[in-house]
Amino acid sequence: MLTQKNISLKPFNTFGIDVIAKEFVAVASIKELVKVLDTNPTDILVLGGGSNMLLTKAVEALVLHVNLKGITEISKSENSVRIQVAAGENWHELVCWCLDKNYGGLENLSLIPGNVGTAPIQNIGAYGVELKDSFISCEALNIHTKTLKTFTKDECDFGYRNSIFKQALKGQYIITSVVFELSSKNHHLKTNYGAIETELNRSGIDQPTIQDVSKAVISIRNSKLPDPKVIGNSGSFFKNPIISLSKFEELQTQFPQMPSYKVSEDAIKIPAGWLIETSGFKGKTFTSYGVHSKQALVLVNHGGANGTDILNLSIQIQNAIKFIFDIDLETEVNIL
Repeated sequence: MLTQKNISLKPFNTFGIDVIAKEFVAVASIKELVKVLDTNPTDILVLGGGSNMLLTKAVEALVLHVNLKGITEISKSENSVRIQVAAGENWHELVCWCLDKNYGGLENLSLIPGNVGTAPIQNIGAYGVELKDSFISCEALNIHTKTLKTFTKDECDFGYRNSIFKQALKGQYIITSVVFELSSKNHHLKTNYGAIETELNRSGIDQPTIQDVSKAVISIRNSKLPDPKVIGNSGSFFKNPIISLSKFEELQTQFPQMPSYKVSEDAIKIPAGWLIETSGFKGKTFTSYGVHSKQALVLVNHGGANGTDILNLSIQIQNAIKFIFDIDLETEVNIL
């Protein structure tokens, strides 16, 4: 465990923003993590896969890269298995590991960038599935007391791209591992969201496996989402806004083609990508950054952009959505 000084964080964030961290240290065990916290009790930036952040300035805090590894099967029944996954494991590699074992539940979450430890914070989700659907508990280290605590699903207070770790306990805990319960047979597939069924039909698959669903999701994502290794991005930059039924009905009179998803009797989810595209931003390029040409939800760094450029573009988009639709668009990405 070596503390490095004046390190570029470009390799550690999927936007590929080149900012300098005054100090940087990677930890590979809870013991190392506690040692760092003992030495640096305050002013720490915890970094996992760097997939859900936009860096807009140099980081004066100590950057703590959580690199804990390991996947363990902790229990198994006739139809299910529980696994404990260390926080530093890559998310998509975990999904692939599960598919190789024929463990179901995470296949719709294929190809989501980032690491396992940050997934509960955001309650990551895609194609009709959220992390909370397979989540049992997580273990987290209290930054101040250096003690481990296990959080159940109820205690995590999961919401849409939200959890207690983004709200009441923000900045107080570092997740060290996560326990999932997955199906080992008789998998319950979710194929009716987005274009999964269309993709399966295109491949001539009428009795899909979890591996087929994963391949379909990967194909869909690759068709419209840029690879962060090629074009800097953080996936979906904005949350899909949820508005009241009365607000939706009002907007429908002006925008009858507006797509929607019912959340509850009085809550409607609107695709943020549609709002952004309808506002004319899809594919817009501003020198070295812009909005992706195939998915308006994704802001991109074509190379050499700084975080402030992308932040200002996001504000411009938010202002346009507010002006045109009177809808407040929230960022899904953490801005630092």
